[in-house]
Formats: sequence, structure tokens, C-alpha cells
Amino acid sequence: MLQQTIENIWDNRELLKDAESQASIREVIRQLDLGELRVAEPTAAGWKVNEWVKKAVVMYFPIQKMETIEVGPFEFHDKMPLKRGYAEKGVRVVPHAVAREGAYIAPGVILMPSYVNIGAYVDSGTMVDTWATVGSCAQIGKDVHLSGGVGIGGVLEPLQAAPVIIEDNVFVGSRCIVVEGVHVEREAVLGANVVLTASTKIIDVTGDTPVEIKGRVPARSVVIPGSYTKQFPAGEFQVPCALIIGQRKESTDKKTSLNDALRENNVAV
Repeated sequence: MLQQTIENIWDNRELLKDAESQASIREVIRQLDLGELRVAEPTAAGWKVNEWVKKAVVMYFPIQKMETIEVGPFEFHDKMPLKRGYAEKGVRVVPHAVAREGAYIAPGVILMPSYVNIGAYVDSGTMVDTWATVGSCAQIGKDVHLSGGVGIGGVLEPLQAAPVIIEDNVFVGSRCIVVEGVHVEREAVLGANVVLTASTKIIDVTGDTPVEIKGRVPARSVVIPGSYTKQFPAGEFQVPCALIIGQRKESTDKKTSLNDALRENNVAV
């Protein structure tokens, strides 16, 4: 019922003026905020993107009015209210962490001074470290560590575009960038400064010959920044890539530090 209502409003934007239509859109945002709806969710067949939920988020912006938000001595001017009630939600929020309403933050999450955008889902036990950002609609699993300065990209349009997905127990090293719907599978470890886009070559160099993949980091992979030589009209130059240098050991504690995971694979730290 709610899905069909959102689809009807999407097809006829004149309905945005209608109070009942606006209430339906706000109901989607409310359910996102509570974790009752997700922009993307795991299924037996893999991850499913709920495009209609993204449509509701997109249409939430035009029905919201700009307003001044005062938080103690701080002032903001925006269309989106900030998330509230962290104590009741069991979330630790360190100043100056900010999350928008419509982002789900599960009990046990720690937000260091960071930013979580609307539509994002951050599951229990995850640490969003200092100056890390979780973009709109990004899906972050349980017991993930997003280290300092990590940039997890957001996506609203095009509607068919998948959000960034970081599965359970992933460690993302400092200053990593993961954008354009890249999927990092469970228990993977990304070394500092790894940049992953939809077009980034991810090269498994653990075997006799390199194996290239794009858009996905396999489960338990240990990944570091790399480069490869590419021919341009002006000559040969080095282009960034990501290298899978090994697998996280089953014996390794899931809370292991990035340095430990890299040392196990003979990488200097």
C-alpha cells in the first residue's frame, strides 16, 4: 500500500502538494529512521535495492522547508531535521557527530565526530570514527570499523544505482574512499588510503597470475593501494588500483587492528 502510494506520487509530482501524499513520504522517512525500512537489504539471492524507498527520500526534499536549527551555541540552516533521542536508542554520540533524520543508527553504534546522511543504515557495534562520512543510503553492517577520515559515498539518483554496501566485521582503514555502489563483503580489511570506485581495478595478486574484478571486494580479503601502468597518448603512466594481497585468517579476532591484518600478509606497517 505504502509502496504503491509512493510510486503514484513519483509518477505524478502534482501530488506532492497534497497533505496525504506528504504524510506518506514522511512515513517512509520515519520507518527508515527506525530501521523498519531499508534502501537495500540482504536476501537469500543477494542484496536487493528498494528503489521505491529511494524515490521517497528524493521527494522528501521538495516538501521540506528551510528552517533554522539551533543546538546550543551552534546554528544550522537546512531542510532536514537532525536525528534525536540517542540515549533511548543506545547510541553513543561524541560531539560533533551529526546524523540526519531518516538515517538508522542501531544500538551499540559509536559516532565519533562524523556525519551520517539520510537513508543510511548503520548496524550494531559499528564505530564511525573521527571525520568519517556515511553517505545517503549507504549500508553499513555489524561490528564495522570506519577509521578516521573514511568517505563512504552516497547515492540517490539514478534510482537504479546500488548504494555502497559494507558487510559485517569489515575494517576500513584511514582515509579510504568507497563510492559508486562498491560492495565490500564480510570481514574484509581495507588498508589505509584504498580508493574504490565502480571502475577501480581490484586485482587479486595472491596466485600465480593476477585476477581482476571490479565493484566488489570478496569476503575476508586484505586490500592495499596499488598502481598499474597504462598507456596514454602522452606516454605510459601509473594509474591507481587496489591489490588483494591475502586473506584474513580464520584465527584472527574480528576486532583485529589493521596493522595486525597487514602484518599477517607480510606488508610493512
